[in-house]
This record gives sequence, structure tokens and C-alpha cells, in this order.
Amino acid sequence: QVQLVESGGGLVQAGGSLRLSCTASGRTLSFYTIGWFRQAPGKEREFVVGISWSGGSTNYAELVKARFTISRDNAKNTVYLEMNNLKPEDTAVYYCAARLKAGVADGEIEYNYWGQGTQVTVSS
Repeated sequence: QVQLVESGGGLVQAGGSLRLSCTASGRTLSFYTIGWFRQAPGKEREFVVGISWSGGSTNYAELVKARFTISRDNAKNTVYLEMNNLKPEDTAVYYCAARLKAGVADGEIEYNYWGQGTQVTVSS
């Protein structure tokens, strides 16, 4: 079983950037497809972006496609989410999640393991 820990969240002004990290322990991350999700106050959790185990395939939500970039370093057991040109509507708790199956799914139910989340707040 893999344990996931997110880091890198914080407070940033609109237009700024943050890089989130999702680090795994307990099992090598290279076995897993990884997804990033977010949940804003009063809203349901939504898919942001995902990456295949090899990094060769990605899937971005339309809202973030031109601004966010996902990458992974399996040697470091870490997946990164680079977020640029942040907007107040990006404010949310960001979660990473892992699934053993192939395919960069965008549904919560497709992911088996979840981190505790990291808060991202974008001020206007």
C-alpha cells in the first residue's frame, strides 16, 4: 500500500505561481497513475490533472490546461504540479491520488489512495 503526502501549498497573489509535490512512501510510485484533485469551500472535489506511471500520458482539465503542468520523477518517488498564473478561483485544498490501473482517469472513484491535501489560497 502506498502513502501519499502533499506539500508546497500556501498563499500567493493572483498571477503568481506555486509548485506542489506529492511524495510517496511504502511502495514505489512508479507503479501508479497519479491524479491531482482539488476541493474549494462549499464545492465538490474536482479533477485537475493526471499522469501515467511512465509520464508519457497526461490528462488536464480544461480550466487549467494552459496554466498547470504535471510531471513526475519516479527516482524521487514524487509527482509535481507546477501552477502558473494562479487565479482566486484556484483556491482550494489540493489532493494527490494514486491508482494501480493504467489510464489517466478523471473520476475520484478510479483512485484508491489519497493524501491529506495541501491548501492553496490565491488572493486577488
